[in-house]
Amino acid sequence: MLKFVKHALVTSMFALGLSAQASAIGNVNEALANICTIVQADDKGELRKKMKAVEDDFRLKLQDYYSGISCDGNSLIRTAMLNNAEEAGTLLIKKMPKSALNEPEKDGKTLQAWVSEKGLNTNPLAQVLAERI
Repeated sequence: MLKFVKHALVTSMFALGLSAQASAIGNVNEALANICTIVQADDKGELRKKMKAVEDDFRLKLQDYYSGISCDGNSLIRTAMLNNAEEAGTLLIKKMPKSALNEPEKDGKTLQAWVSEKGLNTNPLAQVLAERI
């Protein structure tokens, strides 16, 4: 009987841990829900607040959730470039580690290769990116 109680207690604690973890993931998704809109609107102040809130509430930095966000199939920096969101894009580029800026994204292309392919070399964000890398 005692073994059964111990086993039930361990199982229920494990299940609670999994549900808390799933809840935290859901809360992060809610916290980041409108980040694409913020970047498209070039609202640097609101983007900074959003990033600070996620860091304070979930202990996540931009690099931790950057690859998990897609704005119409593009990353946040690509979205900023396509929408001429210079202030928000500059903030994103400066907050990302240099090594992450050189890594291929979901489509297998680095940011610099994508910029060249799209002909965005004259975009001010392309210049900020080139200086950062």
